[in-house]
Amino acid sequence: MPLALDDASLPPLRRIFCAAVNYVDHREEMGRAATEKPMLFLRTPQSLVRHGEPLQLPPESADFDFEGELALIIGTPGRRIARDRALDHVLGWTCFMDGTLRDWQRHTGQFTPGKNFDGSGSYGPHIVTAAEFGDYKAQTLTTRLNGHEVQRTPVELMLFDAETLIGYISAFTELRPGDMIATGTCGGVGAKRTPPLFMKPGDRIEVEVSGLGRLSNDVAAERPGA
Repeated sequence: MPLALDDASLPPLRRIFCAAVNYVDHREEMGRAATEKPMLFLRTPQSLVRHGEPLQLPPESADFDFEGELALIIGTPGRRIARDRALDHVLGWTCFMDGTLRDWQRHTGQFTPGKNFDGSGSYGPHIVTAAEFGDYKAQTLTTRLNGHEVQRTPVELMLFDAETLIGYISAFTELRPGDMIATGTCGGVGAKRTPPLFMKPGDRIEVEVSGLGRLSNDVAAERPGA
């Protein structure tokens, strides 16, 4: 049975490591060059809400973009984890929505501001244990905005797979229970459409990964004084 996000047996969410441009079609639409190593950035737990909770559109931006992803949660600590043991450290898997304020992401070459507005991303609807989920590469990722499909990809097309990401991250920091790794989004993001397609208050964004269920969040304007 999937674990509820508030299950007492789950470790608290610690660090969120995010893989950027980890699918060829997204790398190409963003005009990024290929890299020999994964491109990573960090999100804070404060930047995320859970399934069913409203995403917060801040007054500082209207360029609120969607990025549907597959994410894993570490259950067993490890440093310099070997590839053939990498998935042994995974507690479970979940859907992830890497909400991005594109104009803030473009302020400099660093992603941090655009990826860390409070309540701008989400995860859920629950955690499916690694044993129950099975082969993650056999799954399909789909994102829908107001019921219309905007992203779809076989997970197997990611450039740096979960084993690679776990090994790379654990080389520079010990992965600990509650750490999350979001494995990146595919092509179709709103910023690269003509005209751009950004989320606005009243919208509903859904991220579905086969075998994991569907993460669903409404978009709301951030409350004054929040």
